[in-house]
Amino acid sequence: MSERAQAALIRPLHAIGGVQFGSFVLKSGITSPFYLDLRVVISHPAVLTEVGRLLAAEVARCRVDRIAGIPYAGLPLAVAASLAGGVPLIYPRREEKTYGTKRRIEGTFQAGERVVVIDDIVTDGASKLEAIQPLEAAGLVVEDLVVLIDREQGGRERLAAKGYSLHAVLTISACFDVLEAAGLVDPDVLQRARIFVRTTRVV
Repeated sequence: MSERAQAALIRPLHAIGGVQFGSFVLKSGITSPFYLDLRVVISHPAVLTEVGRLLAAEVARCRVDRIAGIPYAGLPLAVAASLAGGVPLIYPRREEKTYGTKRRIEGTFQAGERVVVIDDIVTDGASKLEAIQPLEAAGLVVEDLVVLIDREQGGRERLAAKGYSLHAVLTISACFDVLEAAGLVDPDVLQRARIFVRTTRVV
């Protein structure tokens, strides 16, 4: 992906609040100098369309029969990628249904099919491994995951150690570089964010 294409996505993501700077307490309890809130993308159709196109392009580089979106943040992005790339979509439920079909995975599929998992971001990779488990338990083959942004804080390495390949449309470093070049964020703020990424493993 060219620098120009990256900028064409990163600047709108920042403008709509998808990439924020300040002081944010993460799920782990760690305070981060930046935050990625990619859920806001669903309220901006033009950005969502472009995200879907770019995710679909990454999916197309993998061997795939279906894509699986991770609820909740990854699911609308996976829908956009499914529409853009024409690849059928399934998704693992967070909880197994106790009524009706009692499905753990929604959508149609057959055991042995190759599934590419889609989510918004990857941090340490733990939630991705949790999402993969029911897919593999149903006989599906998972080798690749595609995310919009890699926070570069250990997720790629953790997934690789388990035999999975991560494909990211953007890295957080690229986001920082584009925002600095465009003069949209103070360089000192970005430097603190870069140091945080280099020195912190968010678990």
